[in-house]
Amino acid sequence: MAPRRSKAKISPSLVAFGRRFRRYRDAKGWSQENVARRAHDGGGVTPQYIGQIETGRTRCTREFAEEMDRELEAGGELIELWEDFVKGATFPTWYEWLPVEETAAELTCYSLSLVHGLLQTPAYAEVLLYGDKEKTDERMARQGILTRQNPAPPGCTFLIDEGVFLREVGSPEIMREQLQHLVEASRTLKAAVHVVKMRGDHLGNISSFTIATMEDMAEVAYIESPARGFTLEEYDEITALRRALREVRALALPVDQSLDFIRKVQAERWI
Repeated sequence: MAPRRSKAKISPSLVAFGRRFRRYRDAKGWSQENVARRAHDGGGVTPQYIGQIETGRTRCTREFAEEMDRELEAGGELIELWEDFVKGATFPTWYEWLPVEETAAELTCYSLSLVHGLLQTPAYAEVLLYGDKEKTDERMARQGILTRQNPAPPGCTFLIDEGVFLREVGSPEIMREQLQHLVEASRTLKAAVHVVKMRGDHLGNISSFTIATMEDMAEVAYIESPARGFTLEEYDEITALRRALREVRALALPVDQSLDFIRKVQAERWI
């Protein structure tokens, strides 16, 4: 299921920090693109990330606040504001997932029934989206985080249940292409693809989920249901998903063996 785009409940403390941040940017006469290029000692971030900070849709690290304080000549105020408003802020329960995905340092994704959206081919995605071209294009655009230059792509681990490779989506041709894409993604993208042996006695059988680790090491998770997806960040919720992740990892094949398995299924089943 695609992350649902809806009005997110934004943390007031993050909004307060973002407003002050924007005032300092406006005072310098700089665009979001200009500020983005100056981040990380010239390594840069995306303009979207700056926009997300300014609208309270994501947190930044203290190091980022210190760097921007120097660049924007805030005289230490951005650091003080970070301590007051950002340090203890939490992501709201209904926080929109896409900004989290875009700004994560690492993504660990477990797929129970379908290939994860970040690794789907256009044809595979179009079948799942009932031929909706606009939604398919949006899903493909999401995958840009895996190939972007600045900032660097997140480190990604994709754990995929064995049944996903056996479950037909669309046609054998679409499945052959999709499995080939997974083999190539493991080689060309900053992504590790693992096949999870199909078992009925582990916590991963409840739902697919993704755990995002942010730059400040905070963790935010996304789980799916038939109605919509849920974004979670409470300690107990993350702990439960971490427990499920341990059980899933215990059943996962190493990358080389996983790729051999995918090639075998591609050659023997989807002919």
